[in-house]
Order: sequence, then structure tokens, then C-alpha cells
Amino acid sequence: MKQKPIVEDGIIAGNVYDKYGTKNPLARVLVSRFLESVRELVSRVEPSSIHEVGCGEGNLTRMLCSFDATMRASDFSREVIAVARSGLTDLVDQVEWNIASIYDLDPAVDAANLVVCCEVLEHLEQPERALQVLSALARPWLLVSVPREPLWRVLNLLRGKYLGQLGNTPGHLNHWSTRGFTDFLATRFDLVELRTPLPWTIALCRTKE
Repeated sequence: MKQKPIVEDGIIAGNVYDKYGTKNPLARVLVSRFLESVRELVSRVEPSSIHEVGCGEGNLTRMLCSFDATMRASDFSREVIAVARSGLTDLVDQVEWNIASIYDLDPAVDAANLVVCCEVLEHLEQPERALQVLSALARPWLLVSVPREPLWRVLNLLRGKYLGQLGNTPGHLNHWSTRGFTDFLATRFDLVELRTPLPWTIALCRTKE
């Protein structure tokens, strides 16, 4: 589903393509498998507290609220947080909302038993710095996902999207294969479980001892 992206401070916030609201049957199946993988990995941890870093429009937030855990959600964009809050009016008091860049999060306030950071790292100019922050926040769990490249761009090209950018989704600055992403995570975390629902890489990690 095509939507006008939210741009704040020159940065694309939230989703360019509304994959969660699309009516395309194939896309719906892919997103459903992604969400099920995330749910299963969260269930494995049984977290007492969750902090969703880069919550966007709140598409994952609703599902995360179904777990018996205190819930915190943050994003750098004031506008995208407003969209998330308006879409979760029945849960808005269950979530502690925070407008903050990932780089500015404070472990003394923002740490959680499980940190969830899905579809965020590919957008960041300093992913290594962001991973360092996430390692300080995760006590001890991190659940993180990124598009699986080059498959993600190939699928965009096959559907005739972003041809001038060779299939690269606007705002994606970093591109990881599954192996490349796990190597990146290994600098700060131990990999516990890996899922690869087409076309994502999802990793459940634990901070290094």
C-alpha cells in the first residue's frame, strides 16, 4: 500500500510502504510470517519488561503489548509517535512513550529485560554506535531484524519499485546479508536463535558476559 512517508529533520520516519496494511495477498503472507517469528522469539524469552526502540507507527507495539511485561516504546520522530499513539488508543496507557534518538537513550532509564529493534538499523548513519547503545540497554536480551539483502532489493525490482535506485527502499543506508548481519551482531552479542522469514533476518541475541 502506497503511503506518503513521514519525514522529520530530513530523515524518513516510519514505513515508506505500508506492508502491515497492504491488501496484496503475497505481502500479507510474508508479513504474517515475520510477525509470527517475532512473537515466537519473544515468547521464548518471557520478558518482564520490553523496550521497543524505533517503534515507528506502532505496528509491532500492539503485538508486544500482549505479553505480560511492562512496555516502553521510543522513536526519534515526534510525528510518528503521535501516529502510533492515535492507532493504539485502547493501549496508549499501557505503553510508556518516549521521543528520543536511539543514540540518546540512557541505560539508567531505558534498559529493559528485552529490547526490540526491528526495521531500524538499516536506516542509521552510525549502526555500530547504535549497536553499542543497544548492548547497554539489553538486560540481557535483544530481538533485532533487518531486510535480508540482496533479496530485499531483488523483490522490489520484481514488483517494479525503486528501479532508479536498483530496488533500494528510500531511507535504507545499510544492507546486510544474513551472514553479514550475524557477524555485525557478534561484535556485541551472542546469537541465541536466528530466523529468516522471507525477506528478513531476525535474530534473538544475548549480551556478551
